[in-house]
Order: sequence, then C-alpha cells, then structure tokens
Amino acid sequence: MDPLTLETAVLSQDKRALVILDQTRLPGEIQYLTLTREEEIWEAIRSLRVRGAPAIGVAAAYGLYLAAIQEETEDTVAFLDALRRHRDYLNSARPTAVNLSWALNRMTAAAQAGRDSLTVPQIKERLLEEAESIRQEDIAISRAIGALGFSLLRPGDGILTHCNAGTLATAKYGTALAPIYTALEKGWQDLRIYCDETRPLLQGARLTAFELQAAGADTTLICDNMASITMQRGKINLVFVGCDRVAANGDTANKIGTSGVAILARHYGIPFYVCAPSSTIDMDTPSGEEIVIEERPPQEVTELWYAHRMAPAGVKVENPAFDVTPHTLITGIITERGIAYPPFDRAFARLGFPGKEAACV
Repeated sequence: MDPLTLETAVLSQDKRALVILDQTRLPGEIQYLTLTREEEIWEAIRSLRVRGAPAIGVAAAYGLYLAAIQEETEDTVAFLDALRRHRDYLNSARPTAVNLSWALNRMTAAAQAGRDSLTVPQIKERLLEEAESIRQEDIAISRAIGALGFSLLRPGDGILTHCNAGTLATAKYGTALAPIYTALEKGWQDLRIYCDETRPLLQGARLTAFELQAAGADTTLICDNMASITMQRGKINLVFVGCDRVAANGDTANKIGTSGVAILARHYGIPFYVCAPSSTIDMDTPSGEEIVIEERPPQEVTELWYAHRMAPAGVKVENPAFDVTPHTLITGIITERGIAYPPFDRAFARLGFPGKEAACV
C-alpha cells in the first residue's frame, strides 16, 4: 500500500461532509469516518482521530464551511455572527497547535471580506474555495519543505524522527517526513530511518513506522529511551521533527519528548532540524514560555494501549501532550520559504515573516 494514497481530511463528493482517516485505528485498520456536524468534527480533533498540526487546520477549515452551510439565515450580519461562534467552538478543541486557530481565522476573514458585496450563499461558496485552497497550499508547502530538507541529506544517512509528521499529519507528504518521501521518489533506497515510539500515544510506533514501512523506507522502531544509545552508536546523522507552534524567537512546541531528543542531539553533535510550515510560525507569541501546553487524560498513560491497567489504581499522573524545545538547541527551522538559521528572529524577517496576521480577525 502506498501511504500517499491515504487521505487525512477531504470533503465528500457532494461537498456536504468531511471525510477523515480515523488515525486512532491505525495501524491495524484503515477506516474512514464521514462527519457532518461540528460536534463530530470537534470530537475528531480532540480525540486525535485527525491529528498533526497541518491536518488539523485542513479539517477545521472544512468543519467551519460545513457549519456555515447549515446556517439558514440570509442576513449577512447574523450569518457572520454565527460563523464566529462556530469558529470559537471549533477552536476550543485543542490549544497548542496554532494551525487550528490560523485556519479558522483565515476562513472567517475570507467571509468577512465579502460582507458588503456578497450574499450569504456567495459567502458560503467563498468559504468552500478558501478551505480547498488551504488544503492545496498545504500539499505544496509539504513538497517545498521536502525539497529543502532533502538538500541536507547524504546517501546512507541515518535519520531520527519523533512523533508523526508525515503524510498522516498533513494533507499530503508531511513535514519532517517529506524529505524522506522526496528521497524515495529520487530512487534513494539507503536512508535509514529510526522512529521514536513516542509515548504515551505511540504516534511513532503506530503511524510513522506504519507509513514509512509501507512507503518502502528502511524503517527501525525504537523506544523513546533508546534514542541516546542509538546516537551514541553513530547510527544517527541528523534529526527531523515537525512542530505544532513556533514562537517568534524560534522556540518550538512539538509532541512531548521532542526537547529531550534535542538535548541528546546537542550532546552528540548531531544536527537537529524542525520542519515548520508557515502556518505554524506564530509571530504573535514572543517565546515558548507563552505557549499553552495541552494536558491530556491520565488514562492515556496508565491503560490506553494495554490489555490490563499497567499502573496502580489511584496513582497521580501528569500527561502534558507537548514540550517546548528552546531555540538554542535547534540547528535550523525548515519552512517552505527557506531554511531559517539562528538568530531566528532575523531569519524569519528575511523570509518574510510575520506574514499571516493579515489573514486573521
């Protein structure tokens, strides 16, 4: 099976439903869900049925469009008020990935721009066009990141990745895995990919290992606490990870455990790259200290993946879903506009950031 044939989040043919790949069922079962109500889409984002910052943004954009077409009012003011309520509701599904609010704000801005010249049906059509544009742009962005990341590779390199930032996390191709897909398309068969399992939700084990193995890459799964010895043994030449939010100073929020990988990479002298589409770069957040870290249910740690509970009943559990990697540990941030190197604030300015605020309301 070619993993690039999987669709993470698309509209149904009749444009009346969101169709997502239920990632909670992978790797054992490929199952698609058809969602029409915003409550279903909120739950799908919250429960990680659709996940990965770019894919969340695409799903949210379609979700807002679907909520909009179910509004019956023909009054533009009332319709835009309702649209903002739908936006705020969907935005509450998860706090850390900036793509969620970015996509919803972009959709709302597209509708707002037509308030004086378009009818409500015309605004709904504009929302459809904007959602489709967000998806198509995400595919192009992933391809550009893949080309830039590929330029850093040498034949035979060993690459460590954490969590899942592949085609399952985006509209197509991925961010951190996009350079690997580019290499495979060019006929490179000797790259060695090491996937951290990524506790507690096992995105590396269930998703990254699944899609890379299916793509024909030389894939090795390791426990999170094996990253150090794997680096020490000389098997890793560079690290590629994705991200959910990049602060203006280059601090980066990604799946829990990423900062530990960055610390290890610095200790062993291994380049550490973050693959970040422009929609994840949040120039309104000065540093990682201001990034809200999502706290998830303790059951994910104690029992979710086990036949029997693997921790004593009543034990206290902390389950932060993300951590922040300081910019001082990051070699470079690969965006579709180019690779940013420290100092990141100056690099972002050279690459044309900030640039997304115009799309926000």
